[in-house]
Amino acid sequence: MRSAFEIIAAIIVALAAMFMLPRILELFALINATVYVSMAVLALSLALVWGFGGILCFGQAAFFGLGGYAYAVAAINFADTTLAVPVALAVPALVAAALGYVMFFGRISDVYMGAITLTLTLILFNFVNSTAGDQWRIGAAPLGGFNGIPATPPLNFPGDPGNPLPPETIFLVAVFALLLCYILAKLTLRSRFGRICVAIRENERRAELLGYDVRFYKLGIFTLGAAMAGLAGMLFANCVFVSPTMFSLFYSGQIIIWVMVGGLGTLIGPVIGAILLNLLTTWAGTLPDINPSLILGVVLVLAVLMVPKGVLPSLTGGLGRLRPGSGAR
Repeated sequence: MRSAFEIIAAIIVALAAMFMLPRILELFALINATVYVSMAVLALSLALVWGFGGILCFGQAAFFGLGGYAYAVAAINFADTTLAVPVALAVPALVAAALGYVMFFGRISDVYMGAITLTLTLILFNFVNSTAGDQWRIGAAPLGGFNGIPATPPLNFPGDPGNPLPPETIFLVAVFALLLCYILAKLTLRSRFGRICVAIRENERRAELLGYDVRFYKLGIFTLGAAMAGLAGMLFANCVFVSPTMFSLFYSGQIIIWVMVGGLGTLIGPVIGAILLNLLTTWAGTLPDINPSLILGVVLVLAVLMVPKGVLPSLTGGLGRLRPGSGAR
């Protein structure tokens, strides 16, 4: 019952945003809003993998960047984004499946798992930065080195490459994609697969003793999270363009901050955390002599000290204690 209410509430909020924001925001602000929504999808991907799968992945930025680059390369080569979208989801999912197979079936410990995923991000960041020159291309798409691919094509209507979507429609697509990812995550966690993933997070040894192959379930939720991160990269590529910064440590650290501040073990919390902290970073960037990264660091320290469970769990817990009959004074 509670999950159904949360899904209905998410649908109402998404519809309100889709209806109201394109009417009240200027074009630049609407493009920024689309960026924030893509980051919310990215935060949701790690919320699923870490908060419910128990896998602290430092490599979500790698899957984010792979999704963006796969989309750009496919769109340029196909001259149509219809097939580029599934390619943007499939490439990071396949990379995650291969990497996850090595990690989970190789029984690599959590500490080394974090190091491996972080190393993958650094490798991709350094590799893509070194791909300047005409020899570095995939088909008709030059990788561009540190300049990235500024000519990333925007989404077009399916099967109609001559009809690109305007920024207002891309914002609607981004919000709809976020809503679908949230519903998919909720339904996944309500399924037998999701409940077993949560049981593995709580006590992996006990789940093994009950006869579950924890490697299979970890691999499944890890791959699903990578596909969501690839979708976020595709949406981001439609607001800005793909570049090596998508693989940077800056994004890797930010994703973890969004999830921690929003509330680990929730789905809505990291989404709210990503949007609010991106708004805060954008605002801080307009201030003279202020480093936005310093602001993020201060927010993280304050959040850990004051609301260690995250903003959303602390808020809902506080409201729960204020209900009549809860025993709160």
